[in-house]
Amino acid sequence: MTTRRPLIAGNWKMNGLKASLGEISAIAAEAAASPAVDVALFVPATLIAPAAAAAPDFLIGGQDVHENESGAHTGCVSAAMLVEAGAKGVIVGHSERRTDQHETSDTVAAKASRAKAAGLSVILCVGESLAVRDAGNAEEVVSAQLIESLPQEAASDWLSIAYEPIWAIGTGRVATVEAIDAMHRALRAALRGVIGEDADKLRILYGGSVNGENAAEIFAVADVDGGLVGGASLTAGKFVPIIKAARSA
Repeated sequence: MTTRRPLIAGNWKMNGLKASLGEISAIAAEAAASPAVDVALFVPATLIAPAAAAAPDFLIGGQDVHENESGAHTGCVSAAMLVEAGAKGVIVGHSERRTDQHETSDTVAAKASRAKAAGLSVILCVGESLAVRDAGNAEEVVSAQLIESLPQEAASDWLSIAYEPIWAIGTGRVATVEAIDAMHRALRAALRGVIGEDADKLRILYGGSVNGENAAEIFAVADVDGGLVGGASLTAGKFVPIIKAARSA
């Protein structure tokens, strides 16, 4: 069985100013003390450069990237801009962008490809609404979304998947361990159908109100390879226990 190195990634969303650099430095210090776990923070675009300067050996990433190399795209950020600012990775396809900015899976795949070409690692997000979950076909719907969002060059050396049930993001609700297990197994099976044996090396993270109290139970699930953490990643006090849970899993 392939051993996948855990990844604990924090998504700061529209939070964080330079006053938060102390928290970033504290989280980076804990990451350095946890060599068996990969840790990353995906911060607002305005914070990438100062965060990368404050923690130069730590993975700081962006929360989105445009699918084009450059051009007339007011307010957007290119992959080259992220790299120049000091980013080493990026999130694509988060449900908040799919919903609020109406991003399609084709767009998500194009963004992932553009990021990869610039040398960025990528976390590609997928997930279902409460209506889909209640209809009983969540695994089928999310697996199809994943396949539609995968870039042609998808591979475990630069890409990770984050499964985030939309109804559990920031709500305090968490999917049951059984539901998480079933979804992650379904997603890995879908990946095998596209990229073959490399699917067993590709990390699939869980996101959806992960915190220090529930992290250990979630990370004990065989096909869960870490977490994409929202609110609990904003401070070292809340994020470090999640890192420690991954270290002990």
